[in-house]
Amino acid sequence: MAIEILNPYHVAVAQFDEAAERLGLSQPLRAILRKPKRELIVNFPVRMDNGDVEMFTGYRVQHNINRGPAKGGIRFSPEVSLDEVRALAMWMTWKCAVVSIPFGGAKGGVICDPRKLSSAELERLSRRYATEISILIGPNSDIPAPDMNTNPQIMAWIMDTYSMHSGYSVPAVITGKPLAIGGSEGRLEATARGVQVVTREAMLKLGMQPDACSVVIQGFGNVGSISARLLHELGCKVVGLSDINGGIYNADGINVHRALRYSNEHGSLEGLPDTEAVTNAELLELPCDVLIPAALENQLTGRNASRVKACLIVEAANGPTTPDADHIFTDRGITVVPDIMANAGGVTVSYFEWVQDLQRFFWAEDEINHRLESIMTRAFHAVQRKAEEQETNLRVGAYLLAVARVAEATEIRGVYP
Repeated sequence: MAIEILNPYHVAVAQFDEAAERLGLSQPLRAILRKPKRELIVNFPVRMDNGDVEMFTGYRVQHNINRGPAKGGIRFSPEVSLDEVRALAMWMTWKCAVVSIPFGGAKGGVICDPRKLSSAELERLSRRYATEISILIGPNSDIPAPDMNTNPQIMAWIMDTYSMHSGYSVPAVITGKPLAIGGSEGRLEATARGVQVVTREAMLKLGMQPDACSVVIQGFGNVGSISARLLHELGCKVVGLSDINGGIYNADGINVHRALRYSNEHGSLEGLPDTEAVTNAELLELPCDVLIPAALENQLTGRNASRVKACLIVEAANGPTTPDADHIFTDRGITVVPDIMANAGGVTVSYFEWVQDLQRFFWAEDEINHRLESIMTRAFHAVQRKAEEQETNLRVGAYLLAVARVAEATEIRGVYP
């Protein structure tokens, strides 16, 4: 089955428009919030190991900063586009608002395939990109973080580059760093831990017991693999997993710890003993109670939504469900925990890291996990109440809460000059 390709920015704007209409936002507020505040496109050279120079294109987009500094990840991928980065920046605005942390939304990316770059080439690319976007980023203006195909080492190179330009160390310029240079305990697991919390809360709300639930997870990167482990520890039976090479399935349950070891050793889940191979498309339609898309945008569409067998979908990825699929799931009575709430654990602990760096005072992992669980639980129930009040689904409930908060801040601050 071919994946339906939709422009992610058009999807993001359509989601905003629905919330704005329900909230009765004024024309000025709609005009302001539909557009990113800033968009930076950079084209920069990188010297390759063989002596050649290649040109790369990167982006940094800030959607809205009325509630605080811009916050958002940096992704390295051949599929990066300006509209994708615009959409992700907008979603970050709502994500920060729905969990009530004082950030606005931003996102960045470079069009490249990091798997084809040596470590030295990747470092030179990261540092040059950091230099190009240094006119926007800063501890009080825009704080990047890891995203697809970026990691703590890349964040360290960006932090060091910015610090070299400043003449002193600036750990708060970026989050998701190694612990040795101001990173936070719990940051690596934060997004997946947030997914675990909202999945548990949604299960309880629906009368489902974790130890009686089967789970399928699409994507086995940082978020997908750790979500699999944490949900397994919660008592769930993980029956399906996938990575970029395809999926695996075992109706009796997959040994998640074995899958993690196998993937680390072989670079893929392909061929894991005691499982059968399925395609990534087939994986989404497997029999299960809970489906967790933790890969890319536009995976659940009008073409496959009617065949999804899960009764609960938790969006660990950004934008995995198209509007057509959303309507089908609502009509079928399938609960969807939206991305702007489900995967907000990462930005929440990034906020904790930023606060710790500014204070030069660090918290224990238990305290971080406790604070994260409290914020995610409170956000889930606030969204649930809003959805029930408005007789709508959780996505619209989340957008109504988030857009109202950003609109209030925008209106109070006014239009300058």
